[in-house]
Amino acid sequence: MIVESLRALFGRDLNKLKTEIGLYEKESNIWLLAPGIANSAGNLCLHLVGNLNTYIGAEIGKTGYIRHRDLEFSLSNMYLEELISKVEETIKVVDMSSVFLTDADLQQEYVIHKIEGFPDNIGFILIHLEAHLTYHLGQINYGKRERGVFSNRRML
Repeated sequence: MIVESLRALFGRDLNKLKTEIGLYEKESNIWLLAPGIANSAGNLCLHLVGNLNTYIGAEIGKTGYIRHRDLEFSLSNMYLEELISKVEETIKVVDMSSVFLTDADLQQEYVIHKIEGFPDNIGFILIHLEAHLTYHLGQINYGKRERGVFSNRRML
C-alpha cells in the first residue's frame, strides 16, 4: 500500500511540475529569477529531473542514468518542449523503477544517499524525495506568481 501511495504522489506531483512549467507565457520567463529565490523555474525543473533520475532511476531502477548536477543549475534558455519532455521521461522512469517494489522492500538499506540522523532505508529516501519534489514545486509556483508571468496558456 505504501509503495502504491508513493507512486501516486510522484505521478501527481511530476504531472503538476509539467503543468507549472507549461503555464509560463514566455519561454524566456522560465529562466528568470524571482526575488528571494536563488534558482529559476527552469533550473529547479532540471534539478528535480536530475535528482529523481539519480536516486530513483539509477539507484533503484538501475537505468544507468549519469547525473551532471552542475548543469542543472547552469543551463538556461532550454526550450519549453524539451523541459516538458524531460519531465515526461522522468515520470516514466520513476514509475518503472518503483513498479516492482513491495512494502517490504522499503525497509532495505539505501546506501547511496544517506541523511545523517535519519533512517537509511529505501522507504525513508522515497518519502524524502517526494518532499523535496513538492518543496521545489512550491518554489516554482511562487516564482511564477511573484514575477507575474502566469498566463492562461494551457499545456502543449
